[in-house]
Amino acid sequence: MPHPYQIRTFEEYKTAYQKSITDPDGFWAEVAGHFLWRRKWDKVLEWNFTEPRVEWFRGGKLNITENCLDRHIAHKADQPAILWEPNSPDEHNRTLSYKKLLEKVCQFAHVLKNNGVKKGDRVCIYMGMIPELAIAVLACARIGAIHSVVFGGFSAQSIADRLADAQAAFIVTCDGAYRGAKDIPLKSVIDDALIGNSTVKCVIVCTRTRTPVSMLKGRDLWWEEEMKRVEEQGLHFIEAEEMDAEDPLFILYTSGSTGKPKGVVHTCGGYMIWANYTFINVFQYQPGQIHFCTADIGWITGHTYILYGPLSAGATSLMFEGIPTWPDAGRFWDIIDKYKVNIFYTAPTAIRSLMGFGTAPLQGKSLSSLQVLGTVGEPINEEAWHWYDEHVGKKKCPIIDTWWQTETGGCLISNFAGVTPAVPGWATLPMPGLQMVLVDENGKEVVAEGDETVSGNLCIKAPWPAILRTTYGDHERCRTNYFATYSGMYFTGDGALRDKNGFYRITGRVDDVLNVSGHRIGTAEVENAINMHAGVIESAVVGYPHEIKGQGIYAYVIYSGNPTHEEELVRKDILQTVSRIIGAIAKPDKIQFVTGLPKTRSGKIMRRILRKIAEGETANLGDTSTLLDPGVVEEIKNGKV
Repeated sequence: MPHPYQIRTFEEYKTAYQKSITDPDGFWAEVAGHFLWRRKWDKVLEWNFTEPRVEWFRGGKLNITENCLDRHIAHKADQPAILWEPNSPDEHNRTLSYKKLLEKVCQFAHVLKNNGVKKGDRVCIYMGMIPELAIAVLACARIGAIHSVVFGGFSAQSIADRLADAQAAFIVTCDGAYRGAKDIPLKSVIDDALIGNSTVKCVIVCTRTRTPVSMLKGRDLWWEEEMKRVEEQGLHFIEAEEMDAEDPLFILYTSGSTGKPKGVVHTCGGYMIWANYTFINVFQYQPGQIHFCTADIGWITGHTYILYGPLSAGATSLMFEGIPTWPDAGRFWDIIDKYKVNIFYTAPTAIRSLMGFGTAPLQGKSLSSLQVLGTVGEPINEEAWHWYDEHVGKKKCPIIDTWWQTETGGCLISNFAGVTPAVPGWATLPMPGLQMVLVDENGKEVVAEGDETVSGNLCIKAPWPAILRTTYGDHERCRTNYFATYSGMYFTGDGALRDKNGFYRITGRVDDVLNVSGHRIGTAEVENAINMHAGVIESAVVGYPHEIKGQGIYAYVIYSGNPTHEEELVRKDILQTVSRIIGAIAKPDKIQFVTGLPKTRSGKIMRRILRKIAEGETANLGDTSTLLDPGVVEEIKNGKV
């Protein structure tokens, strides 16, 4: 049976889109009517973008886990909900049916309650990609605790900052995690993060790598022992906590243009509906299909398209612990054949990385089960699109090119697989409900004349159900970051092109945020970390084109004394500093030592010039006459690494 709100033709898309704009209340009420509600909403939508304030399904009561688990038990109890492929292909994989997953979620929900977790408490989850991560996330949602998942590659300092911001009292982690040939010591990173922390009462530790760990009496508990205790208490099913549609579901931290990460807050009702609606329509999900999203649950893609989207649709979701190139570059293709994967969703960075190994790792791989391919995290370049189409999809699978953000909760612009047109390198059309506009720097709407393609800053004029509601503990930051740049609009921070068909192509960030391997990293955050190094006086960070990552990080560093005699050692020290403070994900790809930075007389760094030099575009740097010391530009040009 197709889903009642699944769009099956281009004409249906046009009709649905039109209705969603002219009658948003009626459109979303119809979609929401297909979910389990404890109490129906009083009003579909109330909003203004000035405060900003957005409320969807006001007065509605529900629990997202009843929609992801309980409602499927009658017909899908034994169907796999989660298939888990471990890091090593020699280790046993695991399957959790909907019945088993519900049992485990209830069991761990009891563990959380036994240890004092209550509705509204913040629980930090710092784990590897194992089924227990999914169980922990859903158990929090079950009892109304707010989960905040932190990617397993972040440093102790990054975790400490997030714990302090969320005022989290509880942590769920592992002894360690496997990622390719590496063992990551997660518990010891948590121990470092907790030095000086006074809010965390309890740390629950799941066994994965058998890495020796320090367990503090009165604070640290083993997952397995706590689960056994629940069994001995005879506790089984746990009634899902009744949540208001606008109650927070989770906080997810994302980089901003200032050094401090922002805690983006998503709520129970609108987020659930958007995750489900976009999953069913963009991927054109059909019952029985196996869906493989290669993201980590530490990012929004994993939240929405490994867990909440697929599970709310009663789908089978594949979770992978490892990396695409270990033990060899054919790992993804082995997994696709092993599980007969139908939908494969990955990042352009992964595709470009695998392209570098040529087609040999694809030899002998059938890939005949594939029906839909997708990309996420950054715009995909045409060369990678065609390689993906030809060698992975065998030119028979539609490719969806999805554009969205942590703040948007799910896909905003994308073609629908095999239903709406696909154009290599273009995200194409907005989802129903989205009023996209391009504006110039003054906020004036850019309107095309005739068939011309226009460009501008990408904004949205009205809310969709999964729009962020606030940044945790700092609503003013939410307002200034997203709603203050252009009056009455949500500003995405991205530039875009729009052609005569209304198709959009994302051209990249227009603020000081980099998109590295599909992950947003604020330049200020990296600069702050570099500047922590004892020998660094000042630094400036820009992005430059990187053939694998899309964008690389280029750092210009003023160093005290002369680093030339030990330049490579100083570089390594700076990289180590960035790893310690943020995590390896934010390490600069290139570090150039300079004696000065191009600054205006008011002291503002002219990043435009630094960006052009990093990109190798040194001939046309524009007007440098306003600089305090124009001579510094020549020196930087001559020293480019």
